[in-house]
Amino acid sequence: MNPRIEIVDYHPRYTEQTIEMWRLSKERALGIPEVHDLDAHRYYLNRILAATNRVYLAIERRTGRVLGMIAANDDFITQLYIAPGSQRMGFGSLLVQLIKDTSQGDLKLYTFKINHGARCFWQKHGFVECQVGQHHNEEGLVDILCEWRNEAAYGNLNYA
Repeated sequence: MNPRIEIVDYHPRYTEQTIEMWRLSKERALGIPEVHDLDAHRYYLNRILAATNRVYLAIERRTGRVLGMIAANDDFITQLYIAPGSQRMGFGSLLVQLIKDTSQGDLKLYTFKINHGARCFWQKHGFVECQVGQHHNEEGLVDILCEWRNEAAYGNLNYA
């Protein structure tokens, strides 16, 4: 683990910090403003995402500031955002490893084609780009389906 951060389960007390970090990170990565207003973002985070995903936060120990978040269900990593000033410090890698370690099977995710930094990040973590297209997204951007095969879930298969 990283002594600078603590990984915690999401709690609504972190709503405002999480949304602020999420929006800044997304806008910086995509170069377009967030399509949802703050109320819609709050509703989505607390009523939809947290109800249907495991959501973890990377919290800076010294300040209590939210530096990153990841959300995943059994099959998909649905969100990963790291505060712009905290990227490339290993926080995203820790969050992804937590999801991989607790996964019962393979994982998938969508990333935007224009987000080259994210594409490199996911490839570094063993995700393979499988399909380019337009999965339904409000941004109207071309996205890429990426998959990670959980070899540990398959055990040691021996073929005769």
